[in-house]
Amino acid sequence: MRRADLIQKEKDPRSPTGQAISMWIADEALTGSCYDPIMPQYGENRDSQRAIWRALIEIAFIVFLFYSNLLMGEFTVANGRGKSFAAALSDIFTTTNFFIAITSALIGYLVFEFLRKKL
Repeated sequence: MRRADLIQKEKDPRSPTGQAISMWIADEALTGSCYDPIMPQYGENRDSQRAIWRALIEIAFIVFLFYSNLLMGEFTVANGRGKSFAAALSDIFTTTNFFIAITSALIGYLVFEFLRKKL
């Protein structure tokens, strides 16, 4: 709805929501915001959500590096020639490797956070 339409409804006495719209327009004029005054302008948990997302992304990246290193190791000369990609994937995606990846990712994340805050 355009601003001109809202102003028109404000002037129309037959409009059942004329009062609420006039309050919204007055609030917009004072604060410069087009949102309802009840809605918070910024997220209340924005910083904590960013920290959680950053931690998840960093941990996922460390797990990715772990599995890519394992996959490269499956195709070395020591593990045999002619190994298929599917066989290599079945060798590296085990529960033991998953727990090792998660543990090393958490330790790596904590070390990098410590160094980030320290430096």
